[in-house]
Amino acid sequence: MGWFWADGNASAAAPVVPPSHKGLAASGAVPPPSCPMHNKTMDALSAHKPVTPAPEPTPAAAPPSKCPVNHGAKDTLVAAAAAVAPKQPQPENHQPAAASEPSFFSKLNPLNYMFSSISQEPAPNQAIALPTERDPSSIPKGTGDGNWEYPSPQQMYNALLRKGYTDTDITAVESMVAVHNFLNEGAWNEIVEWERRFGKGLMRGWEIMKRGEENAPMMLRRLEAQENDPEPQPTLIRFQGRPKDMTPKAALLQVLGRINSKYATDPPFDRHDWYVSRDENGQKKEVRYVIDFYSAPPEPTGEPVFYLDVRPAVTVTGACERLLRWGGDVWWKASGGEVRERERSK
Repeated sequence: MGWFWADGNASAAAPVVPPSHKGLAASGAVPPPSCPMHNKTMDALSAHKPVTPAPEPTPAAAPPSKCPVNHGAKDTLVAAAAAVAPKQPQPENHQPAAASEPSFFSKLNPLNYMFSSISQEPAPNQAIALPTERDPSSIPKGTGDGNWEYPSPQQMYNALLRKGYTDTDITAVESMVAVHNFLNEGAWNEIVEWERRFGKGLMRGWEIMKRGEENAPMMLRRLEAQENDPEPQPTLIRFQGRPKDMTPKAALLQVLGRINSKYATDPPFDRHDWYVSRDENGQKKEVRYVIDFYSAPPEPTGEPVFYLDVRPAVTVTGACERLLRWGGDVWWKASGGEVRERERSK
């Protein structure tokens, strides 16, 4: 039989039913009066005195309806087992299990893989006050509730400190935010241009790109005028910064730069993955874009120069789009398309 556990304040153990009484309890028969379990003179049993059997009942006597012993009291059985069952030993240094700490990734916002809340409060020992106003972007959210907002200078500074960049020049934070916002707006404009060309399918994209990159804007405007259909605007579902993960294209350019100085360039200083919602024939489709951020020599006036490499990730559809855009331009130039255009214009 199994062990039953009861509370420590359980009452004294109740008498256990002898096996020979099980049938009597089930059938309702009268137990033998000589049974010590039914004999009220229990002191005689404890003193080992002989007990004179009681005279057998006459047939006219009505039998009792049931045995006076409670054979079905479950709580008494549990208490009886608790009285004799050994307690499970516990080590001396036993400590209750502590609540587990939340993981690092549970603290991040799944939409941008940043901390869910970045404080607007000044950092400890911060000598200069930073603005806390946030500028809205032109990038619509995938949820449909407005546009994304850029972090304030104070939030940017707190985020840099939280990531370990404790040597950040606080006087340059506002300029960093301005550059950050400018680059993100430029990246979004490139994505919108990709979506205008390939958001409605590869065949339509080829019609736009077959006359080369220089004629693509004209072909796009002409095609949109013929369709007379408002272009569905893409939205940004989420994004992720991956500065330590170099893309295959950036790595290939680094290798080619060692072979030929023509391709020499500094590695990208940042990489983003943006997940965009595309409306394709009324169906929402998620498209991942990869963005490499490069810095270039500054202007003679000292202004910094950046350029972005924005393209769809290497999926089946993304690879076809990139091939059509690059291959259409190469085909147009290699087949003498520019010369033919000049001759037609004469």
